[in-house]
Amino acid sequence: MAETPEPRRSGDGLHKGVAVKADAVPAWFVREILPLEAILMHYLHQNWQNQSDLADLRQEVYARVFEAAQAQVPDNPKRFLLTTARNLLIDRVRREHVVPIEAVADLESLGAVLDQPGPDRVAVARDELRRLQAALDRLPPRCREAIVLGHIEGLTGNEIAERMGVTKFTVSEHLANGVRALTAMLYGEDAARRKKP
Repeated sequence: MAETPEPRRSGDGLHKGVAVKADAVPAWFVREILPLEAILMHYLHQNWQNQSDLADLRQEVYARVFEAAQAQVPDNPKRFLLTTARNLLIDRVRREHVVPIEAVADLESLGAVLDQPGPDRVAVARDELRRLQAALDRLPPRCREAIVLGHIEGLTGNEIAERMGVTKFTVSEHLANGVRALTAMLYGEDAARRKKP
């Protein structure tokens, strides 16, 4: 009859991966987990933005590991410690309902919608700009100059009058005529119908 090998025992009588006595856990914790503090702190430092939280995070990781070890000692203490730290950081981020940019390497993994227009909107906008440029080119030169200075460059009536060397009244006439002409060119008969009662 073949004998099955007995589970490996550590010096304090703990079986790896099995339930243990509560009085054996503190010795295991001091021997296996506390020497990994530098590795844990490096991991927390690399993965958490607010450095003032690191000591609290370390203590919470230790508490979780200790509590879990009372039920069952992990087979690989280092991996268990770092997994516990990772899970703690994930819990913290979820609890805060704010995902810091540093906590996520790839924004697309958040499902964040970028504020960039889609290709269809870009195409429509370019077409509208081409139509506007063609309509501006068809305006009389002085009228076009007044429209560009007033509605594109944002100058006031006085500034336009000074730049064009005309009166403010003439600028108002050029602007009104230009807007009317652009509306007719861009919107055609629909704009003319809307004006009629």
